[in-house]
Amino acid sequence: MRRTKAEEQLRQETSGSPKRSLTEGTDYYLENGCFVFTAKFLKERGYCCKSGCRHCPYGFQRTG
Repeated sequence: MRRTKAEEQLRQETSGSPKRSLTEGTDYYLENGCFVFTAKFLKERGYCCKSGCRHCPYGFQRTG
């Protein structure tokens, strides 16, 4: 399964890190086999990844 840019970035940030694990339904949900991060999770992460996340709390919208 191919990872999205946001999923790969998240994997790199959390690999080998003692950070908490993600909770399905609170931090993300699955849609057609893809992770969809919630606004709560994205806001707690603390920055915009500029990937055009569906629930981006920072207002970023992908163009084109």
